[in-house]
Amino acid sequence: MDALSIFGLFAVSFTLLCYALEARAAFWTLLFAIGCLMGSAYGFLQGAWPFGLVELAWFGVALRRWAQLRRFERNRSLDTTLPPA
Repeated sequence: MDALSIFGLFAVSFTLLCYALEARAAFWTLLFAIGCLMGSAYGFLQGAWPFGLVELAWFGVALRRWAQLRRFERNRSLDTTLPPA
């Protein structure tokens, strides 16, 4: 196995792990986005540019979702109208 294949295996495994843990915290969504970016780099480096483009799009989607989750978490912590759970 060459270095590029090892990088690709790491990128995809890391992305899968982060996807599985996304429901726990917004932090995992950010790490998922980074995993998608690594997957995109792998796709372009190996010459599979369609895979690289799709992973790049997933990076954008995940980054947007992370920003929305962070905004929601901040607003929820500032909301004093709800009784404590």
